[in-house]
Amino acid sequence: MDSFIAWVGGKKLLRKKIVNRFPEEGIKKYVEVFGGAGWVLFYKEKHAEKEVYNDINSELVNLFRNVKYHPEAVAKELEFTLSGREIFERYKAADVGQMTEIQRAARYLYLIKLSYGATVRSFGCRARSAVDLDVLHQVKERLSGVLIENKSFAKLIPAKDGEGTLFYCDPPYHNTEKYYGTGEDVFNEEMHILLRDTLKGINGKFILSYNDDEFIRELYKDFIIEEVERSHNLRMAMGEAGSRYKELIIKNF
Repeated sequence: MDSFIAWVGGKKLLRKKIVNRFPEEGIKKYVEVFGGAGWVLFYKEKHAEKEVYNDINSELVNLFRNVKYHPEAVAKELEFTLSGREIFERYKAADVGQMTEIQRAARYLYLIKLSYGATVRSFGCRARSAVDLDVLHQVKERLSGVLIENKSFAKLIPAKDGEGTLFYCDPPYHNTEKYYGTGEDVFNEEMHILLRDTLKGINGKFILSYNDDEFIRELYKDFIIEEVERSHNLRMAMGEAGSRYKELIIKNF
C-alpha cells in the first residue's frame, strides 16, 4: 500500500528496489530508523514478527500514533477545514503546546498535505483535501502491531539491535540536509560519520539508502555498495522526460 502522506526524501520511487534487497529469511524484527512517510514500511509485507517505525520529528511521530489509535478523531478535527493560505499560516504559527495530541496530529496532517513539496513551510497554492478517513483506516490497520518510537538513531539502533534485526535507514542525504530539518535536527558530517560507526558495530543487518556522493562512498567503502537509478522528481514535475537520479543502496550482508 501507499503512504498516506508525501515527505521530503520519501522513497516512493525507490521502495521496490529497496525491499527486493531485503533478506529472504531470518528476520524477526524490522526497524525503520528514519521513518518519514514510511513508504518502505507501507510497501513491504508483514514478514517480521516485530516492526518498529521511528523518527526524530516529534510532530510526525505524534501524527502516526494518532492515526494508528484515533483516525476518526483526527479526521473529525479537519472535517470542515477549508484549503486556504490563511488557514495554513494560522496552523503553521499555532502554539502546539496548547493543543491536544489529536489537534496536533490534525494540524500537522493539514500542513503536510497543503504545503509545497510536503515541506510544511509554504502553502502549495492548490486546493486539496487534507484528510480521507478511508485511507486513515487502512493506515490504522497496517500500523497495528507496529511500535512507534521518537528517538535519535544513536539511541534507537543499539536498543533494537540483535541477530534477527533488519534496520532500514534513510537518513538526510549528504549536502541536502537543510531540506529535511526544522533546525535542531539537521544533519552534519559528524552525524553521517556517527551513523556509519553505529551501524558498523551492530549484530543485525542493515540496508541504507543515500545519494551517490563521494563522501558517502568513502564512508561506506567497507560495505556492499550498489548504484541504482530512479526518476528525478523535480525534473519530472517540470515535464523533462527521461531525467534520472543516481542513488546508492548500501548493506552489510
